[in-house]
Amino acid sequence: MPLFLCLLLCSFEVMADKRLCQMMGSPQYPLLSKDGDVSIGGAFSIHSKITQGNLTFSEKPQPPACFSLNLREFRFAQTMIFAIEQINKKNDLLPNISIGYKIFDSCGSTLTSMRSTMALINGQDLMSGQICSGKAPVKAIIGESESSSSIVLARTSGPFKIPVISHFATCACLSNRREFPSFFRTIPSDYYQSRALVQLVRYFGWTWVGAVRSDNDYGNNGMATFVSVAGREGVCIEYSEAILRTNSREKIAKVVEVIKKGTARVLVAFLAQSEMEVLLDEILAQNVSGLQWVGSESWITARHLATQSSLRVISGAIGFTIRKSKIPGLKDFLLKVHPRRSPSNALLREFWETTFECKFNQNSQNDKVKLCTGLESLANVSNTFTDVMEFRVSNNVYKAVYAVAHALHKMLTCRTSFDQFRDKTCFENDTVEPEQVLRHLREVDFTTHSGERVYFNYNGDPVAKYELVNWQKNESGIMFVTVGHYDASQSNKEQFNMNPVPIVWAGNTYMRPRSVCSDSCLPGFRRAPIKGKPACCFACIQCPAGEISNMTDSTECIKCPLEYWSSKDHSQCILKRVEFLSFHENMGIVLAAFSVIGASLTIAVALMLFHFRETPLVKAINSEMSSLLLFSLSLCFLCSLTFIGQPSLWSCCFRHISFGITFALCMSCVLAKTITVVMAFRATVPGANIPQCSVPLQRISVFSCTLFQVIICAFWVALAPPVPHRNAEHSADKVILECDVGSAVGFWAVLGYIGLLASLCFVLAFLARKLPDNFNEAKFITFSILIFCAVWITFIPAYVSSPGKFTVAVEIFAILASSYGLLFCIFIPKCYIIMLKPEKNTRKFVIGKAHGKSQ
Repeated sequence: MPLFLCLLLCSFEVMADKRLCQMMGSPQYPLLSKDGDVSIGGAFSIHSKITQGNLTFSEKPQPPACFSLNLREFRFAQTMIFAIEQINKKNDLLPNISIGYKIFDSCGSTLTSMRSTMALINGQDLMSGQICSGKAPVKAIIGESESSSSIVLARTSGPFKIPVISHFATCACLSNRREFPSFFRTIPSDYYQSRALVQLVRYFGWTWVGAVRSDNDYGNNGMATFVSVAGREGVCIEYSEAILRTNSREKIAKVVEVIKKGTARVLVAFLAQSEMEVLLDEILAQNVSGLQWVGSESWITARHLATQSSLRVISGAIGFTIRKSKIPGLKDFLLKVHPRRSPSNALLREFWETTFECKFNQNSQNDKVKLCTGLESLANVSNTFTDVMEFRVSNNVYKAVYAVAHALHKMLTCRTSFDQFRDKTCFENDTVEPEQVLRHLREVDFTTHSGERVYFNYNGDPVAKYELVNWQKNESGIMFVTVGHYDASQSNKEQFNMNPVPIVWAGNTYMRPRSVCSDSCLPGFRRAPIKGKPACCFACIQCPAGEISNMTDSTECIKCPLEYWSSKDHSQCILKRVEFLSFHENMGIVLAAFSVIGASLTIAVALMLFHFRETPLVKAINSEMSSLLLFSLSLCFLCSLTFIGQPSLWSCCFRHISFGITFALCMSCVLAKTITVVMAFRATVPGANIPQCSVPLQRISVFSCTLFQVIICAFWVALAPPVPHRNAEHSADKVILECDVGSAVGFWAVLGYIGLLASLCFVLAFLARKLPDNFNEAKFITFSILIFCAVWITFIPAYVSSPGKFTVAVEIFAILASSYGLLFCIFIPKCYIIMLKPEKNTRKFVIGKAHGKSQ
C-alpha cells in the first residue's frame, strides 16, 4: 500500500515539472469498461476470495488472484451499466454527452480494494513518452459494498477530491466529514440502523439478548452503537462475539459454542453477508435451534441464505432492510447478459460457466464437465443474479449513478446572458474536474421513476428509512414480509411503526419468544440489582408500607403524600383510613349507651326525690341544691355524647365548652351542699333550721363559681378555640380526626378550675366526716369527690398517651366515671332508704344521733 502511494506522488511530481512520466509496474485493467465523454469508476467485490503467492523476496510478487464469483455483486455491476446506458439514451439528462465506465474487482479484500482504487486514479494509459496530465480518468466512483473497503477507497481518493458514492457501506464512521470529505452513499448510516434495532428489541420486550458481529468496521462500529444505545434503554447484552469469514473453523465453532450455552433466546446478528454464511454453516453443523434471529440489512434479505436446511435454525428471522423499489427494464437487461456481447471478456464467460455449471473449453483431464453451448437461458435460472423480486441494494446502485449524472448535468449546463434564458450544453472534456463533480453532488436533489427523492445531507448520507421484514414460509419457499417501518426523519415517537400483519417467530410459531434475564417486576415492587450481574438481572422487592410503584419494572418506590397510604398491593396511593370515635362502632355505642343510661338514672332519681319531697329525708338533704346537682349531672352525662362522631368546627367548641361549664356547675352544687351540711351540723341547737340567709348564699356561690368558668371558656373560644384537625403524623396508615384544643392554656385552665372546685369540696367534706352517723351526707360527698379526683388524676396520663380515637374514649370514660361516682355516692344511699327502708325515712332517724350527742 505505501508503494502505490509513493508511485502516485512521484507521478504527480513529474507532472508538476511537465516532464515525461511512466507508470512503474504493470497497469491493472477493468473487468468491465466502455468509453464515453465522461467516465465513471466502479468498484465491486465481483469475486469473494483471493489467493496470494509466496513472497520469496527474490523476485517480483505476483498480484493476488481472485476467485469464487459473487453473483450478487456481479448483479450490482450490471445495474450500474444498465443505469449508465439508460442515461445515455435520455435527451433530458446530459444530452449529447455519453457516460463511460470502468468497473474493477476489489475481491472483498482491502488489499485488492487499494489496487482497484489506484487503478481508477492512475488509469491505464500512462505509457512512456507521454506527458502526465495529473487528472484522474474517472470523475466519480461507485462503490464499495463493504465498509472496510469503502474506507480504503474514500481515504485514497479523498485527497484528490474524487467523489465516492457507496451503495452498501453503512458504517457510521464514514459520516465523518473531516476524514471522508468526498464520500457519499445511497444507503443509510448504521447510526440509525443500530438505534432502530434497539427500538425493535425494546418494542418486543427483549431485555436479554446475545450479539454477534463482523470483526470489521461495519460490524464493530454498528455493534458499538447498538450496545451503547441498548444500555440506555435497559437492554443487556449477555455476550458479544466477533467473527470474520477468513477465521478458522475452530474459531467459528467457539463462537457458536458461546451462542449455544447462552440463556438469551434472541440473537442480534450484525453481520456482513459473507460472515453470516460461514456462521450459518457452523450453526447448522451444531444444530443450534430455537433462537430468534434479529438481522442487519446486510443479510436479512439474502434469499440464498434461506435454504430448506437453514430454515431449521433461522426460521422467523426479523430485521431491518433498506426499502425496496422498482427499476423498470432492469430485469430484462439482466436476463440479456451473455458472453457473446463481449466475446473477449473473461468475466462474462466465467459468469456463464458458473451459472450453468459448464465450460466453453473442454478440459481433456475432466471429460465429465458439460460444454457450454451459448444457447442456455437465464430466464430458466434461479440464483442470486436473477433474483429480481425485490430491488433493494440494486436500487442504491441505480440511484448512485443517477446522482452522478445529475451532478454532471448541473455542472455542464450553462446559461446565456440574453434576456430570455435558454439552456445549452457547454462541454469540453478537459474542463470536467472531479472537484466540480464533488461540489455539485452536495446539491443534488431529484426524484426517481418510482417517486423516491434522492438527496444528501451535510455528511453525505440519505434520509434513513428502513423496512422491517420477517421471514415467512410459503409454497415457493421464503418471502420477506414487511411488518413494520422505521423513518428517522420523523419525531422519536413516530419513527418506528408496526404493520397490522401477523409475525412468524422462531420455530415457525406465532407465539412471540421471551428473552429476559429476570421477569418483570409488577407494580408494587421495585427492581433491586443483583451483585455481579448485569442491570437486566434483578430481584423484585415489594415496596415498604407507605410507598408504591405504579409501573412495571420500576427502579424505585415512591413515597405517598402525607394523607395517603399505599394500597394492599402497593401499586397506588389511596386516602388513608379516617379514624374517629363513631356512633357506629362498638366502643362508641357502649359509651353512648352508658351516657344515656346515666342521664336516665339521674332523671329517675330526680323524679323520685320530687315524688317524696315531703318526706323527712328529702327535706333534710336540701332539695333545691340536690335538684340543681341532679340537673348538672344529667348534663354531664349528655355532654359526653358530643365527643362521639366526626369532629367539626361547632362540635369541637361545643364539646369542650359544655364539658367545662357543666362540670363547673356540678362541682359548684356539690361545694354548696358541702358548705350547707357543715353549717347545719355545726349549729349550736340540735335540729335547728338552716338560717334563711344560707339559701341566697348557696345560689350566689353556685352562680359565681359557674360564671367564672364561663368567663374562662369565653376567653378560650375568643382567643384560640378548639378546631378540627386531621392528624396524619401520629399514625402511618390512617388519618386521625380529632379536636385540637387550640390553646393548651385554656384547656388546662378549664380542667384546673374544675379540679380546684373538687379540691375545696373534698377539704370541707373531710372536715365534716365525724358528724352524726345516721345521715352523714358529708361522708358520701367525701367518697364521691375521692372517686372524682382519682378518675381525673388517672385521666391526665391516659389522655396524653392514648392514640387516636382512644384519646376521646378516655375523656368520655372520665366524664362518665366521675358522673356515676357523684350520682351513686351522693344519691343512691338516699334512694335505698326511700325505696327499700321506708321505716328509716323519719325525722327521728334522720336527726336521732344528733340529739343524742347534743344532750
